[in-house]
Amino acid sequence: MPARDTEPFPRAVLDVLGAAADRPVFEHGTRVVTGAEMLDLVARVAAGLRAKGLGPGDGLALLLGVTPEAFATILAAHAVGARVVGVRPGLTDAQVRHLLGLDIAAVVTDAEDGEPVATLPRLDVAALLAHSPAPLRCEGRPDDVARLIHTSGSTGAPKACAQTYASISNAWNVRPDAWPPVIRDLAPRLGRYLVFGTLSSYVMFEYAVLTLTAGGTVVAAGDPADAITRLRATARVITVPGLAKLVAAQKSAPADLSTLRALLVSGSPLTAERHREALDVLGPVLFHGYGQTETGMISMAGPSDPPGTVGTPPTDVEIRDGELFVRTPAQASSYWGAPRESAEVFVDGWVRTRDLGRFDDDGNLVLTGRARDVVIVNANLHYIGPIEHAVAEHPDVAEAYVVAVPDDETGEAVHAFVVPKSDRVPELDELRALVTARLGAACAPVRVTAIAEIPVAPSGKPDKRQLTA
Repeated sequence: MPARDTEPFPRAVLDVLGAAADRPVFEHGTRVVTGAEMLDLVARVAAGLRAKGLGPGDGLALLLGVTPEAFATILAAHAVGARVVGVRPGLTDAQVRHLLGLDIAAVVTDAEDGEPVATLPRLDVAALLAHSPAPLRCEGRPDDVARLIHTSGSTGAPKACAQTYASISNAWNVRPDAWPPVIRDLAPRLGRYLVFGTLSSYVMFEYAVLTLTAGGTVVAAGDPADAITRLRATARVITVPGLAKLVAAQKSAPADLSTLRALLVSGSPLTAERHREALDVLGPVLFHGYGQTETGMISMAGPSDPPGTVGTPPTDVEIRDGELFVRTPAQASSYWGAPRESAEVFVDGWVRTRDLGRFDDDGNLVLTGRARDVVIVNANLHYIGPIEHAVAEHPDVAEAYVVAVPDDETGEAVHAFVVPKSDRVPELDELRALVTARLGAACAPVRVTAIAEIPVAPSGKPDKRQLTA
């Protein structure tokens, strides 16, 4: 077992909780949990997991809400050295079954409903908390996978990015001495950081850890819509469509956002025009991050950085034929169980982002497009190929092509172009039902257009740029 000062993640977080002592670290409704109390929750859950024989290398699937116990359970699972798989809401039953098939030893849940985990040992958080706490030790082995972070469910089987204990321990959010300038600016603004939706979200959890490291409090919000005003929050994660709605609401019926100091914009590119408008309406509170599940944060623009950029990367970034290749301290090592896909993306220590970009004259990174054929719906990336296959399953469709189109509600949405087999063009509702059943509602087309044939590029390949135009 490693010495305490060399223990891997989550040792740094546990030390932060220990130093916090009686300071509030997590607020859930009227309940306030101190650092010492959170540390006790972690110790109890870890003792319960060890009593079940779970430890280094064991796969644990976590189906949890957004509570102090859920946060403690994530830390406890890492403390025993497990390989953690968070199951986020919104996945189809088939996608959940896929995640639970990733060499999982047990499912830890705070849900009352036992489905869909009946075939695996089920551990209830309440029962784990009944164990007496034991001294906490962090047993993750450096080369073991600490967590599998799924990208999306658009292939029918979410790709799981494998992050080792060595990698997660190198993350900048738990190491103040490694904070780049933009994070040093952000950290003191995280006095009351909102969490909502799911702690299985990579972004949501990482900023929660940063908040604790910076001395702030994590505040749970069931509905984030008015939580800044209602809970006097200072910071929250927000998507680009969510930001547009907030700006519009502030222009028409301003709410009291006097406590707000940081909006963490993520999930899709932010245009320079929207960036400027948000700064004008909301003030200097925008932090526009660029990253991937495979890499974590790559770069971030702070309130003083030029709109339309994502700031100056604190990480290694190379532009090869217009495409961004990056190296980050906490990047994943591979896709779990997918050697072919891994070889395409994880190349000689670099991660191929499949995003296009350039640097401006001041060294700020500007994103110019995507080399990947994807659609980003509500900040979740979905690959277009499986959507095209699903649309093509319709009996009246000979060929199917899909493009991403801008959408005010979801950022981007699916537009399907179909070559009909006969005079009958399938109805939009039919295609939506078909795709939803296969891949989930986020992948369902919002528009369908019949075409006689697909336009082709000089190479002879389908030219979707003409469809988009």
